[in-house]
Amino acid sequence: MIIIREITQQDNAAMKEIIQDSLEAHGLDIPGSAYFDPQLGELFQFYDRLPGAHYWVVEMEDVVVGGVGIAPFGDIGGVCELQKLYLRPKAQGRGLSRKLMDEALIFAARHYEQCYLETMHSLTTACILYRKYGFRLLSEPLPGSGHSAMDAWYLKDL
Repeated sequence: MIIIREITQQDNAAMKEIIQDSLEAHGLDIPGSAYFDPQLGELFQFYDRLPGAHYWVVEMEDVVVGGVGIAPFGDIGGVCELQKLYLRPKAQGRGLSRKLMDEALIFAARHYEQCYLETMHSLTTACILYRKYGFRLLSEPLPGSGHSAMDAWYLKDL
């Protein structure tokens, strides 16, 4: 059984492991990536206290296998950021990224005018997914970008 639900404090360790394992697998455990985000071990607290933010996890057979977040982006009014969309390898290829994206973008459209995200061109599957959802590739990051190692920036009108 697959369930998408709001993150709880008990999910923090699992999500930190999922995110860091995924970044390590792609050689992205480097400064300027989400690997070193200070809130990584406290995603529940981070998203819970940030207005206009939310984080969801997906469970498969009662085990957290991934998640995604939406948060305001910098000082740019009306723009949110799709953040930390990661899945364990065993959960990939099952349409779960789409289910998480649907949940996140429904929330985003209720609160924001545009959605921004940062990734790497080398993560081709992710880039294909973002384009299918109507994100357009930008030539440079929006001002206030926090992940200097990323080389692909996308924006979507909501």
